[in-house]
Amino acid sequence: MSRIGKRPVAIPSGVTVTVDGQSVAVKGPKGELAFTATDWVALSMGDDGIKVEPANQSQEARAAWGMSRTRVANLVKGVTDGFEKRLEINGVGYRAAVQGKDLQLSLGYSHDVRYPIPEGIKIECPKPTEIVIWGIDAQEVGQIAAEIRELRPPEPYKGKGVKYADERIIRKEGKKK
Repeated sequence: MSRIGKRPVAIPSGVTVTVDGQSVAVKGPKGELAFTATDWVALSMGDDGIKVEPANQSQEARAAWGMSRTRVANLVKGVTDGFEKRLEINGVGYRAAVQGKDLQLSLGYSHDVRYPIPEGIKIECPKPTEIVIWGIDAQEVGQIAAEIRELRPPEPYKGKGVKYADERIIRKEGKKK
């Protein structure tokens, strides 16, 4: 039994939710998002919010139950508050800056890396070694953060590279003489 799936998704004031069969459309102050659930779960609108229940007791239905409820909860959170990921850059000469519609990164390569900022995503660099990614879609924000981190992942010997702000890099000792 999914503990996450049992709880209904509460709908805050100022948010409009439309449930039509397997699809959910959420509209709020920050924008609007939609999600189509699989046939393994049933979506319904109740007095206390959106309920997600498994269609039957199969393994697939119980596996999709909690995930579908979390996706619907992320829609509601996205249109009210939004999602944010923070990245840190470590290394001598490594820095980032937003130039127009591109994120320009100096990561120790022979050239600067230009990452185009997609529509609906806001990227800021409060410091040259810090990147803040903001958007209303949790999956898209996480994907962009992962793509930027992949340009120069942190290495274990000196810790140089792009890492999540809450990530801890396990350091290795290195070669001994």
